[in-house]
Amino acid sequence: MYKLIAIWSAPRPEDAEAFEEHYRTVHLPAAARTPGMTRLVAVRTDSGLEGGESAFWRVAELHFDTKAELEAAEHSDAWGAMRADAGGMIERFGVTLTVGMGQEQDAELTPA
Repeated sequence: MYKLIAIWSAPRPEDAEAFEEHYRTVHLPAAARTPGMTRLVAVRTDSGLEGGESAFWRVAELHFDTKAELEAAEHSDAWGAMRADAGGMIERFGVTLTVGMGQEQDAELTPA
């Protein structure tokens, strides 16, 4: 499985509610229309390790069977709409968006 991981920084405190409303009702539905995507996972982080502050506000995983599927999706109208909306969110809410992509790898779990 090939994944795109999108990490959003926190919006300004006064914009948090509007950001969340827009993210849930506009951005996630736009992302869900991406062709070739097999799963979309969105997380609103509320704390960091050992009770500390989270280093980011939201994380999304866009799952594709292969890197080629993601690359094909990048040329779609749905992808363009999602990117345009992300750009608008960055301007409107003063957030940053960091993206990374890669092949999923299972780790061996060792019982304690």
